[in-house]
Amino acid sequence: MSTPAAEPRTDPHTGPRTDARTDPRTGPRTGPRTGPRTDSRTGPRADSRTGPRTGPRTDSRTDPHRRHWLRAGWMMTASGWSANQFSALLGAYRDDLGLTTATTTALFAVYVLGLIPGLLLGGPLADRRGRRPVVYTALATAAVATCLLMAGPAAAWLLWPGRFLTGLGAGALLTAGSVWIKEFSSAPYDPATAPGTAARRSGLFLSAGFASGGLAAALIAQWAPHPMVTAYVPHLVLSAAAAVAAARAPETGRAGLAHRPDAGETHSAAGEPRSVVHGPSAAPFRRLVAPVAPWVFAAPTIAFVTLPGLVGDRLDGWQTVYAGVATAVTPGAGLLVTPLARRLAARHRLATAAAGLAAVALGLLVAAGAVAAGQPAVALIAAVVLGAGYGLCVAYGLTEVAALAPPHRLARLTARFWTLAYLGFFAPYVITLVSAAVPPAVILTAAAVLALLTLGAVGRAARRDGV
Repeated sequence: MSTPAAEPRTDPHTGPRTDARTDPRTGPRTGPRTGPRTDSRTGPRADSRTGPRTGPRTDSRTDPHRRHWLRAGWMMTASGWSANQFSALLGAYRDDLGLTTATTTALFAVYVLGLIPGLLLGGPLADRRGRRPVVYTALATAAVATCLLMAGPAAAWLLWPGRFLTGLGAGALLTAGSVWIKEFSSAPYDPATAPGTAARRSGLFLSAGFASGGLAAALIAQWAPHPMVTAYVPHLVLSAAAAVAAARAPETGRAGLAHRPDAGETHSAAGEPRSVVHGPSAAPFRRLVAPVAPWVFAAPTIAFVTLPGLVGDRLDGWQTVYAGVATAVTPGAGLLVTPLARRLAARHRLATAAAGLAAVALGLLVAAGAVAAGQPAVALIAAVVLGAGYGLCVAYGLTEVAALAPPHRLARLTARFWTLAYLGFFAPYVITLVSAAVPPAVILTAAAVLALLTLGAVGRAARRDGV
């Protein structure tokens, strides 16, 4: 059946209606309408400043020139700097303030007591409130802590709350900051990023802070006036610069995301969600990630906290500079193995962990030989090897956490990883206590054996899980 042709409509007042319309801006439009109708909201539109807009609109989130992960990364560098600036000054505190080795090592370990609640609280808060407020609050906390440390020469007791607040700020900043970088390294902000890139970026910025913070503090302490005050000034400058750089980075967390129920969430009698991680990601994390995590920081802290004190008798007044060099080369080696970590991860899921633990064991054996022979140069070689183990282990841990955790649990599982990793900061204190009864070289050899046993345990767990 054919459709009859449409008759022209007649207006009772003006006669037959034509297709001529008068546009108040362009005058009458005559002639039939040809082609598809253009919607004024979606079709080409002329901008009085730039002319016709014919291409697709660019989303600021996917603009390749807006590298938000780079803006957020400087906060991770500030976190690493705040953690390590104190490490290079341990010898200066012993010599100038008369603090004992046990006291300075305990001050180093107090950092972890603040770090753990920072990690455990920072993750859930970042999921609940967003990344930006947690990151900026943590950055400000670390800056206040640095100010307390600067007042330490006048009132030594301020070193204790200063170190505690340093850990508190660093813990929250590590958790929220690494998640922020991870989200900026994936769609929609960076959709072309290869898997594992976010973990490498976080490790890169963190290691850069570890390396540069300790070295800068040591050099300033060796030659600048008022060394235990001026050595902390660069961290305040870096923190201000990092805050300005991240000001244009958008918020990636969504309100209420942490309340979304999943298989791993239970509720208390009051209806509040408990911060637990069960379900498919919990067992692999316990078996494959948790055993490796403490070695992430046990290895480098032994390198730049324990070893300089054990070989320092032959340094003749250069102990502070030597400690700064050790503090720099250890995480520096971690930076250099980043490409190797990427290639190993492409070969096998556990290859990075295996190489990292093997490097830690080798570094500890070299360190044992350096301590037994009293050779500072060999101790630096051990620090390089231990730093390589640190870089491989941290890359493995962050990559595995990103693969195991669902998006709304990422910050919490990341916090758990960092909490376990920073338990390694107690290693120098344990070595100091045990060395009263056991020679340090024997302790380091035993630690190497423990690293190899960890490697065997992770390998067996991987075979059992079919990895």
